[in-house]
Amino acid sequence: MQSLWMIIASFFFACMGVCVKLASSQYLAAEIVFYRSFINLLFLLVLVKARGIPVKTPLWGLHVLRSGSGCVSLMLYFYAISMLPLASAVTLSYTSPLFLAVYLVLLGKARLRGGMIFALVLGFFGVILLLRPSFQADQLFGGVIGLASGMVAGLAYFNVKELGARGEAEERIVFYFALVTTAVSTVWMAFFEFHAVDWHGGLLLLGVGTFGTLAQLVMTRAYKRGNALASASLAYSTVIFASLFGMLFWKETLTAGAWSAIALIVCSGVFSTWYSRANPADQD
Repeated sequence: MQSLWMIIASFFFACMGVCVKLASSQYLAAEIVFYRSFINLLFLLVLVKARGIPVKTPLWGLHVLRSGSGCVSLMLYFYAISMLPLASAVTLSYTSPLFLAVYLVLLGKARLRGGMIFALVLGFFGVILLLRPSFQADQLFGGVIGLASGMVAGLAYFNVKELGARGEAEERIVFYFALVTTAVSTVWMAFFEFHAVDWHGGLLLLGVGTFGTLAQLVMTRAYKRGNALASASLAYSTVIFASLFGMLFWKETLTAGAWSAIALIVCSGVFSTWYSRANPADQD
């Protein structure tokens, strides 16, 4: 039952996506990423201090790889949300387990067996079906950006896995991610015009940061107290919430082909998660 916390986390992630899409009409992706990360960073500073967790770490290299790839993925994801139907952007971002499985195989952390091959083929067929012909010509670039978000997120999750295997505290992993993302987005914003924060935009940006932080907290609870495989599978309920929100707020309608593609990607993500975690070579 503890794994059901992931459904609440998925709801918060979808709410964050709604706030991102609404805020994208007023702010650049760099600004949205900054406020999301800065709010998260403030919370984590309080958390690590309250729990007495030192921020010093000997694993600087892995933290740079994890935080850098996570930062790029978040930027691409927010940009994709501004260009695509919410359900499509979320689904493409959730191809990350497919790419994580590929990285595990390429680096010898998992064996490529029949079940994994099936999951990968199913997922990438779904991606092709979703990108073309489901998307209009003006949405194809956004689709590629969303897919790139999933690809880079897979690399970020691989480095999270490596950090966890070396005993790194979860709070410290998320702290450095928030710190690096805040710093990078600050530099990124310097190259563009700054948009003042009014009460409407401020509430949306606060929603992005708050929902994102709540989602991370609840997700951590789900993984810590529930079954890891069940939690990872339930994470795909974000796609369901995003679909409902898209229809509710933007009257988004997807073609039958797009819905079929989303279903294929979700199923393949669940399968690849189960196969990669169940693989004996992945437990080293």
